[in-house]
Amino acid sequence: MRFRLLGATAILCALGACQTGYVVSEPSVQSEAIERGDEVSIVDNQDAYFAAAETARPGDVIVLADGVWQDFDMLLHAEGTSQAPITVRAQTPGKVILSGQSSLRLAGQHLVVSGLVFRDGYTPRAELISFRRDSENLAFSSRVTETVIDNFSNPDRRQRDLWVAIYGQNNVFDHNHMSGKNNSGPTLAVRLNSEDSQDNNHVIDSNYFGPRPVFGSNGGETLRIGTSHFSLTRSGTQVTNNYFDRCSGEVEIISSKSGENVFRGNTFFQSRGTLTLRHGNGTLIENNLFDGDGAPYTGGVRVINAHHTVRNNRFTNLTGERFSGALVVMNGVPNSPINRYHQVDGVTIENNTFDTIRRIELGEGSDSERSAVPINSRFQNNIVLGESDDTPFRLYDDMSGIDFSGNIADAAPPSDIAGGFQVSSARDVVNSDAGAVGDFGVARDATGVDWYPKAPITSPFEGGQTVTVTPGESALSNAIKSAGPGDTLLLAPGTYAEPVLVNLHIPISIVAAESETAPVITFERPNFFLLSGEGGLRMSGITVSGANSPDSRGNAFISTSSSGGAGNHTVQLTDMNFVDFDVNRGFSVVSAAKGHFFDRIEIIRSSFSDVSGAVVKLDAETDDNGIYNSEYLIIEDSQFERIGGPVAAVYRGGRDESTFGPHVWVNGSSFDGIGLTGGPLMQLHGVQNLKLTGNRVANAEPADFVITTGKPKTDVSGNTLVRPGASAVLTTTDLRN
Repeated sequence: MRFRLLGATAILCALGACQTGYVVSEPSVQSEAIERGDEVSIVDNQDAYFAAAETARPGDVIVLADGVWQDFDMLLHAEGTSQAPITVRAQTPGKVILSGQSSLRLAGQHLVVSGLVFRDGYTPRAELISFRRDSENLAFSSRVTETVIDNFSNPDRRQRDLWVAIYGQNNVFDHNHMSGKNNSGPTLAVRLNSEDSQDNNHVIDSNYFGPRPVFGSNGGETLRIGTSHFSLTRSGTQVTNNYFDRCSGEVEIISSKSGENVFRGNTFFQSRGTLTLRHGNGTLIENNLFDGDGAPYTGGVRVINAHHTVRNNRFTNLTGERFSGALVVMNGVPNSPINRYHQVDGVTIENNTFDTIRRIELGEGSDSERSAVPINSRFQNNIVLGESDDTPFRLYDDMSGIDFSGNIADAAPPSDIAGGFQVSSARDVVNSDAGAVGDFGVARDATGVDWYPKAPITSPFEGGQTVTVTPGESALSNAIKSAGPGDTLLLAPGTYAEPVLVNLHIPISIVAAESETAPVITFERPNFFLLSGEGGLRMSGITVSGANSPDSRGNAFISTSSSGGAGNHTVQLTDMNFVDFDVNRGFSVVSAAKGHFFDRIEIIRSSFSDVSGAVVKLDAETDDNGIYNSEYLIIEDSQFERIGGPVAAVYRGGRDESTFGPHVWVNGSSFDGIGLTGGPLMQLHGVQNLKLTGNRVANAEPADFVITTGKPKTDVSGNTLVRPGASAVLTTTDLRN
């Protein structure tokens, strides 16, 4: 046996300070190496690591000492063997932290890396973990296991990178934990951009894919296999026993863009969108669990291209429609170019159970371009249970190219396909060949690692302390400096004069103490709150005055910054009163800077008067790339008077179909004197889901609704117009043609 201590550890041992048991634990790989007489090197600095890695031979083990490894551009380029791989592992799994500008590259054969944690930083490269050194040196028959990537996101969410990029052939990525990617680019991608990375037979197994927040644009996939350029090439990647927990970046949770992949035994929980067979042929999807748990836009499988099999899966409590239905079979483009929609041909969908699902969409996307209907396909021996008494099936074109047989449903399907169904109380069906049998998916705790906590399901505003704050200059901003995530600041009555700007990177609540008099906040900077990182804000029962803010254009009480990273934000304003926001032009209450995103902005039972700009300004993304600033804007039971701009300015340009929002829902509110500078009630460009219901509108021009892409859902009903001669609360312009 050869045993080396490199770096500061070696110096301590030379001085007689080396203690037996320096290695806290000896996993089997290290014990086996010792038994074989291979070298085990313990390193505690980067120079020592690179020295050990450069001379590593088959069977050697390099142990990274516990601690924080700052700005570690880690490379393992070596040649192991199947019987004696070269291993790099943490001294104690979970206690080796790679932070700052760190990354990992593997190249060569039969390499193993395990036990690392990436957090408190982001990769300086295009790929955080890359199974290659460069385009000429790839990894083969290598493995990354029991490694954590926790919110290791570029602070500029527009900067694209991959957390994991798998090249080469026969590599394994298993039992890893990835959570919280906020910036552009898939969480994990299998690359097929060279012959040595095709027909690869990679295994992606038993990983925990933690929450991927809504990205608000294309580029938020959790997993992508291939690209359109190589989509007719075989990948052969196996994706098995993984847990996808609230992976909701965009409409494609998984984008399969290559051939003959296998998706087996995975669980999708509260994940918006679908496992999408976007390109490529001959993929198998079986024994998976798609559990939406009733969350919005949760879906199952979207089918495009040829010779796929979707069998023995369970789809339950899914609310998705259109591109995010429980099952979506797309129309194709005749003679499609490689990057569009190939016709569905020879697909088998059998022995699946659809339980409490909103939609099965057949012929989805049918239009003048996507006119090639499915052919030579089968839908057989499935159980279909809708969420209501109505059938979940929607047909958008001729479905005679799909043979329907042996299916059971609890509501009569459309007549065109009804011959392939028995209508009965399918929930109690026994002695039938229909539906899925056996075990489906995988338990959350059986994936990832057991030494690092998985993402909580509780609200980020819960779990903190309640702190009472009394009035005074800077009293509130000083209290926020000492606050922790989820804390509630309870404001006693009085005036809170705030001369400084608050950079808020944690979620907190600020609420009024019980009193007949509401506390009042004034602020002297162009903004009071700049949200960054995980910053979120709930406010209730408080009056906010803009009278003391500077006389400069474009102020906003709440805005955004990248100082702590560009995470997704939530703002909830309940029983609030905003006054005197008119000391300058373009004064807003909430605004978003370019490149920033709100999950939700909720305004409930609040009042706004004398605001010179848009109350909510979400129109910074004007590049027409399908990017926008907020997923939901919800206004209920609120009052707006003497508003200089529109109440809401929301912009989503371009024709991309990869997102569900923006949503603008306005209900039960009153508007009087809106658009005093000549604008409309609201500016709504590219909104995909619009509700204007039960509102009272006086002295305002109609809201301006511009349709750019998709088939927006609209509900404009029950509104009362007070202005003499007013004929509409909304005017619509359609730019899709």
